[in-house]
Amino acid sequence: MSDEPRSTFSRLGLVLLGALALGWGINWPIMKITLWDVPPLTFRGVALAAGGAGVLLLARLGGHRLTVERRHWGQVFRLSVFNVIGWNLLVIYGVALVPAGRSALIAYTMPVWSMLLSVWLLNERLTARRIAALALGMGGVVTLLGAEVAALGGSPLGVALLLGAAFSWALGIVLLKRYAVPIPTVSLTGWLMFIGSLPFLVAAVALEHGQWRPIGPWPAFGVLYNIFVGFMFCYWAWNRIVLMVPVAVASLSSLITPLIGVAAGVVLLEEALTWREGLAGLLILGAIALVIRAPAAPPVPAARAGAATFER
Repeated sequence: MSDEPRSTFSRLGLVLLGALALGWGINWPIMKITLWDVPPLTFRGVALAAGGAGVLLLARLGGHRLTVERRHWGQVFRLSVFNVIGWNLLVIYGVALVPAGRSALIAYTMPVWSMLLSVWLLNERLTARRIAALALGMGGVVTLLGAEVAALGGSPLGVALLLGAAFSWALGIVLLKRYAVPIPTVSLTGWLMFIGSLPFLVAAVALEHGQWRPIGPWPAFGVLYNIFVGFMFCYWAWNRIVLMVPVAVASLSSLITPLIGVAAGVVLLEEALTWREGLAGLLILGAIALVIRAPAAPPVPAARAGAATFER
């Protein structure tokens, strides 16, 4: 199966985007709850290993090719470092130092970095529409932070970790598009997660084995949610979206996720809902509308189109 590069979302892309936003948005408060009982390295290592193995099993059962050509393994390892290891390591410690809602908002400065990196590494154009969408989206993020911006200064390490996570994710997205490793997306997703789980598991055994204890029902649910929804489905859906549309479009569309994260915090953690959430929602939805309804891009030259076309 092949996909011609598009400048806007197909119907499948819109469905994946909505499901992804729900899956990852709800996961921010769930992740905070899970860390009550589960040490961070253990949490990420177990969820990534189980999720990666599960995705590879599904790929196998679905008849997809699992093998990676030897010349592409270096690219796969680099993709795992930035998309999985760097993002998850920095986020899991950042969220422990900064409240969950603020953590999501800082982490989702990712579109700023990804758009700049895509201009440099992918020669994508910063069109007026995309710049306007970025301004709206970041305006929504700043609005959500609002009066809490000053409070972030009390956790400079947490803020630095989350900004590092955002940059790592952004670079990983751009490299995923640049490399276009020629294996099915489901197989690539499984390998990225499984490879990424290994340093977490080794570090967990070395540093956290003394903290292992029985966990409560909600943290246990959080681990299972991360395995089946946060990793097995959402990572696959995100990689699929990135390979369907330009980096700028995929990155800006992801801004709906922290908005849902804030709403999930209201429901699950009884956080307050103010006018800031409403205004931010309008700004972020406006940004997403701009990139989703963008006019079709001119045909991609055959040489570039071929690099992004492979069985998925």
